[in-house]
Amino acid sequence: MPDYPIHAVVADFLAKLENHSRCIVSAAPGAGKTTVLPLKLLSAPWRGDGKILVLEPRRLAVYAAACRLAENLGENVGETVGYRMRLENCVGPRTRIELVTEGILTRMLQDGPELNGVSAVIFDEFHERTIHGDTALALALDSQNNLRPDLKIIIMSATLDVQRLSEALNAPAIVSEGRSFPVEIFYRETSSSLSMPEQTAGVIQRALEARPGSLLAFLPGEGPIRRTAELLRGNLSADVELHELYGRLDKELQRRAIAPAPSGKRKIVLATSIAETSLTIEGVKIVVDSGLTRSQTFSPVNGLSKLETVPISLASAEQRRGRAGRIEPGVCYRLWTQAEEKRMLEFTEPEILHSDLAPLALELAAWGIQDPNELFWLDPPPQGLWRQAVRFLTELGALTSEGRLTDTGRNILKTGLEPRSEERRVGKECR
Repeated sequence: MPDYPIHAVVADFLAKLENHSRCIVSAAPGAGKTTVLPLKLLSAPWRGDGKILVLEPRRLAVYAAACRLAENLGENVGETVGYRMRLENCVGPRTRIELVTEGILTRMLQDGPELNGVSAVIFDEFHERTIHGDTALALALDSQNNLRPDLKIIIMSATLDVQRLSEALNAPAIVSEGRSFPVEIFYRETSSSLSMPEQTAGVIQRALEARPGSLLAFLPGEGPIRRTAELLRGNLSADVELHELYGRLDKELQRRAIAPAPSGKRKIVLATSIAETSLTIEGVKIVVDSGLTRSQTFSPVNGLSKLETVPISLASAEQRRGRAGRIEPGVCYRLWTQAEEKRMLEFTEPEILHSDLAPLALELAAWGIQDPNELFWLDPPPQGLWRQAVRFLTELGALTSEGRLTDTGRNILKTGLEPRSEERRVGKECR
């Protein structure tokens, strides 16, 4: 196994877990936290024969992390290290580390709140603050408090508000500075009338002429990625490969995008925030950052959610910049001005504050909870959105007037459908 910077704090990490049921790990991008720490837990005395679950926010991150961990053991995925996600799993009788997506962990908790056979749950890249991640953490903490005091819960990220988390969870914190190389930052000097794909394509072409190495560009969605790719095709030299990387992309194309460039070539990867964390794209020395991402926002007025293009946080900008300094000094081109940066949020706003809470209300009813304040939340569900969600589910027949789960609600959870999708389906059938 390579000598990752995280090795310097492994002894302290293991010692903390001997005496505490919770631990916070903050480690710089490239420190090796995802690659090293789950393997180190295999030999912890308190683990016994229990599994270690590692929660990742994205399917591609689950697969990539499982492959890295298995490779470091000299094994194939499905032996000591496996993964599990919706409609796909690769685990075996010897599997002791399971990489899982957020929805899978929630289902595991709902099916068996004691999490029998599990010794530790690791919440990786927790800074993304997805509503599914917050929900899974709330349920896991409730299980730990009331059913499994021996269960270890570990929260990891490169850009965490460590002090806030440590105080809220009464958990010790481990900090690893990592070993990133300096990354020179260039900002856009003035506003531009060009579209984001036009700006990005122009900067990419100039950067490739001025700098060596492969290039990773962050764009807010599939559409901008495709338009940028169209502008670049036909204008690249023969030694440059062009790849796209986003969630709906075919899995094999995703794997090609994160694979090392062939000998004698370099690559451009046009990616959404899927490449911001957990993935290592070898050879990247240049980052081009649009400063934008896609965020889902719910309107309680019409009961609809929509994707909006919004500025990223300073924490996300730092994550993206760090992708250029993994193996040697790099450069990051930011497509915003320094004045605009002063108005950016420090951390990404948690999804729970602006999402449809109907799925959450359904999950908590299945857990036996009618009042979300009975559980721990780093950011509690807003009361207005919560009341609206409960009212909707009651009208749908998924909850009783007392807030308890009905057969309709159980069927919605079983099928994995969004409650509002079920409402639209029933409405069509009635018409």
